[in-house]
Amino acid sequence: MSFDKKTIEIIQKALKVLGKKNFALIVHNASFPAADGENTGFGSVNTNGGKELIDYASGLFNAIQLGPAGKTKGCDSSPYTGTIFSTNPLFVDLKELTTLKWNNILSIETYNEIVENNPKKGQNKTAYSYAYKKYADALDEAFKGFQANGDKTLAQEFEEFKSVNNRWLDKDSVYEALSIENGNDYWPLWASNTDKNLFSPETIEERLANGERLVEISKKYEYEIEKYKFIQFVLYKQSEATREYAKSKDIKMIADRQVAFSDRDIWAYKSLFLDGWMLGCPPDYFSKDGQAWGFPVLDPEKMYKEDGSLDKGGMLLKNLYKKMFRENPGGVRIDHIVGLIDPWVYKAGKKPKIEEGAGRLFSSPEHPFLNKFAIATMDDLDTTLEADKEKRVKTLTDKQIELYGRLIEKIVIAAAEEEGLDKNAIVCEDLGTLTNPVAAVMKKYQLQGMRLTQFVVPEEADHPYRCCNIDEATWAMVGTHDNEPIAMWAKSMVNTHEGYLHVKNLVEDLYAEEENKDDLITRLTKDVEFLKFTKLVELFASKAENIQMFFTDFFQIEDVYNRPGTSGDANWSLRIPDNFKELTPIDLPEILKQAIISRGSEFAKPNEKLIEELSEV
Repeated sequence: MSFDKKTIEIIQKALKVLGKKNFALIVHNASFPAADGENTGFGSVNTNGGKELIDYASGLFNAIQLGPAGKTKGCDSSPYTGTIFSTNPLFVDLKELTTLKWNNILSIETYNEIVENNPKKGQNKTAYSYAYKKYADALDEAFKGFQANGDKTLAQEFEEFKSVNNRWLDKDSVYEALSIENGNDYWPLWASNTDKNLFSPETIEERLANGERLVEISKKYEYEIEKYKFIQFVLYKQSEATREYAKSKDIKMIADRQVAFSDRDIWAYKSLFLDGWMLGCPPDYFSKDGQAWGFPVLDPEKMYKEDGSLDKGGMLLKNLYKKMFRENPGGVRIDHIVGLIDPWVYKAGKKPKIEEGAGRLFSSPEHPFLNKFAIATMDDLDTTLEADKEKRVKTLTDKQIELYGRLIEKIVIAAAEEEGLDKNAIVCEDLGTLTNPVAAVMKKYQLQGMRLTQFVVPEEADHPYRCCNIDEATWAMVGTHDNEPIAMWAKSMVNTHEGYLHVKNLVEDLYAEEENKDDLITRLTKDVEFLKFTKLVELFASKAENIQMFFTDFFQIEDVYNRPGTSGDANWSLRIPDNFKELTPIDLPEILKQAIISRGSEFAKPNEKLIEELSEV
């Protein structure tokens, strides 16, 4: 079902009355639907299906929050382990390559064969392994077509693209060549130490030998290297066109920067990482041994020079963020913001537990190794608390807060400003662990964090995710890509004691002026649809100026995109169905009407006409 023009106008009035500045639909690239007859097994915003969803969202939403855009591995479809610079080739719109716009460099027969044999045809799921191989073959054909075509204008644009992006493009493409040379794309398994350390020599002799090896590989795999660069060029041109299309529809694109670095990135910038240390999470209720992510940690001593200017590590990150802000003027969501401010690190090969040497990189003055990076002093610590506790750093000076926030100020905010944006273009994923240093930096730089209403702790009256406690300058949502849709959550809550605790808060926050509170509590504890509806009302009734909604919640799809801590084909595979316009989305007019009423009679009375309009659509 699509919303007509009149309904959208009334919805926009209601959102404005409720103080909402942004309303963003969360859809990762792979999850975009396909246009009729164009389902290749993988989604992309660049396709005709992507444009159809942009058209649908236009007027209703003003932003689409995408997932990380990096190139993923054949054995791992998670977008959160993709490359930091190169874009995923699966985001190419193959159909467009069969048209005159690209000189028909891909045959329509090849394209039709991919669509016809898609094993997930008719399902709202990706066919990752299938698409990974088929796209590689199709893009090889397209590159050969480009070489044979001789389009001078396109060739000149390609040369300019390579020149502008050579800083990262040369390394990423050489990695592709070495993966072929060594028989696999995981550099730690490569037999040649020279290949493993091609861009991280430790001696002059190694530098000379590596230079010779680079020339050798560049000649031997010239075709593969050029093809890799060409695919990135295609992605750049198509993504630019998509952004312009979205802009014409008043839709901003928000990018997503993961905390991880891919194998390709670790290899390319190995010398900038802290040797022997990894990023993860400390033990908690959900994981008694902590989460050993295996992601490398940028060496603090490679981030800044003695005069405070950026060193090689700092410049790497700044160049990344500048590229992201330049290509996504709608902003950038930063996953796990604590990883840029107060990260938990552990020794490679160990568990991320205190007894095995783990600690906070900048908050461990007592640690035999990490103490050299410490910003907090022993006097700043509450030593009755263990190193993994959020409130352990109890005092901080203004200077210390500046040091904790140095990366945010000198790299992230600076990158945004240099690309014509400001700190409001930064969306900070600060869910879960929020140490005192992280909270202090967020406050100092007035950064916008997130509030996840599905995860409110009902026993805590002052919990920040509860409706009455949500700040204005935040992004609120009922769930992210890592949660069950709110409908599934509601089903798990009815007729339970935990559900009853949630319901009591909802009635207190949203139905304060109702006389039949006991009846409402009884209904909410038993009625799944009413509980789901009320949780959505809570989202819009909150003071949050920015709202995000994952596509499963909006389109009422009762399926899960990702279950953290699990692996397998089910994760990262869910898509919006190709026939999404036939789905019944949430009853947004009714939700907004109740959100206005829930603000109280003093708020609702001046908006009686709007309430009536919302009732009629």
